[in-house]
Amino acid sequence: MSPIVADVLAELAALEDPRMREVNERHGDDHGVNLTKLRAVAKGLKTDHDLAAELWATDVTPAMLVALLICRPKAFRAEEIDRMLREARARKVQDWLINYVAKKSPHVERLRTMWLGDADPVVASAGWALTADTVVKRPDQVDLDALLDEIEAGMRDAHERIQWEMNTTLAMIGIHHPDRRARAIDIGERLEVLKDYPTPPNCTSPYAPIWIGEMVRRQAG
Repeated sequence: MSPIVADVLAELAALEDPRMREVNERHGDDHGVNLTKLRAVAKGLKTDHDLAAELWATDVTPAMLVALLICRPKAFRAEEIDRMLREARARKVQDWLINYVAKKSPHVERLRTMWLGDADPVVASAGWALTADTVVKRPDQVDLDALLDEIEAGMRDAHERIQWEMNTTLAMIGIHHPDRRARAIDIGERLEVLKDYPTPPNCTSPYAPIWIGEMVRRQAG
């Protein structure tokens, strides 16, 4: 272990809050570091792809999160990102890898198609997360009607991780593609996925019909 990696691990260990760790563990994250403070650590290190690789290799969740903030997403090969997703244990590490690395990768479409249908629900859900992003940013790369068919047939009984991302994809289709909006809302109403999901005040429900309606209303001004 290099001296700088040891220093970063010590700095992150000093930020551990047992009460925060208890809360995080209920959500699948084995650390107690405030993310604002963690981002400050990463900001101090600046972009350093080699250091990111060393921090990732520690298998320490806060260090892996820092690695994802200081790496160069476009420098990873598709196989490396795939391996990292399968190595990631903590939910936040998985989420940041998808959002900060995979979505910015030149291999994003290859990863999306490779991950969809994977036997590991975490990996398959990552494929659906990339699909939801593609629906918004690169809709010409997907068949929206085929996606709606697949969601209609499989979302209700899907693994909870996959179900969440399929539902997000459904909502993105309804929000960003007016010609498919009525069908997206109809699918959501019939399947009732996340209809009773507990939603804090002033937050939009993830239930697709409500989510779509609220975002369309905001877009209309």
